[in-house]
Amino acid sequence: MSKDLDSVLFILFAIALLVIGAVVFLFITFNNRKNELLQEQLETKLKNQKRQHNLELNALRAQMNPHFVHNSLNAIQYYIQLNEVEKSEDYLAKFSKLMRLFFEYSRKQNISLENELKLLNNYLEIEKLRFEDSLEYTVDVDLKLDTEYLLLPPMILQPILENAINHGIFHKKGKGTLELKFVYINNNSFKVEVVDNGIGVNKARELSKNKKQTHTEHSSFVLEERLTLLKESNNWDIDFTILDRSEHEENQTGTRVVLVFKDTENDH
Repeated sequence: MSKDLDSVLFILFAIALLVIGAVVFLFITFNNRKNELLQEQLETKLKNQKRQHNLELNALRAQMNPHFVHNSLNAIQYYIQLNEVEKSEDYLAKFSKLMRLFFEYSRKQNISLENELKLLNNYLEIEKLRFEDSLEYTVDVDLKLDTEYLLLPPMILQPILENAINHGIFHKKGKGTLELKFVYINNNSFKVEVVDNGIGVNKARELSKNKKQTHTEHSSFVLEERLTLLKESNNWDIDFTILDRSEHEENQTGTRVVLVFKDTENDH
């Protein structure tokens, strides 16, 4: 009887040791896997941060188009030579402000629509001074949009406007028109449309097809990369569409760019 009891106790003790061993093994395995996952998440986060910083720098470079800077300085010099001091001072003041806004906003993850409009209007005013009567533009903001509190990622819209002017309207005969519209969709979404009456995206691509990589191609690549990264970050989902108006609108030429911004971070 005593031997049977000892055998039972031995078996129970062995089972207990096996259970304890299994628990310790599972704990160590789980803990190691947890540490691996944390390490992978950290590495992914650091990789995305580095990628984001590189894209922000590239986006700033895309906005700091050397052709735009060169043309602006030439225009300022032109007005000085004509002794039109007031125009040259106005041009220089707007140009200096735009450069400051580029650098200031490039460091931010989001900016208000109000600040974005300041930058875009400043840029369009400079282009208007350069093109004079050859360019007309309108900026229309839906009254349902709260420009002070509505946020959006910076350095996305200005390169699109620049492409519309310099690669669409510039090559057009006669007056060019540019429409910029901000449209309310719902509390977490809004739409931006950039519509020009230039030569259209198809002809613009044809013109640059045999050239080396243009600033347009570089800025388009940077834009696509930024939109992808913003979507991967789960902060923004931005739908981007570009259409040649001659293919979709009767008796029209030019390009229509549509961006739908959806704030996925605050989408409940």
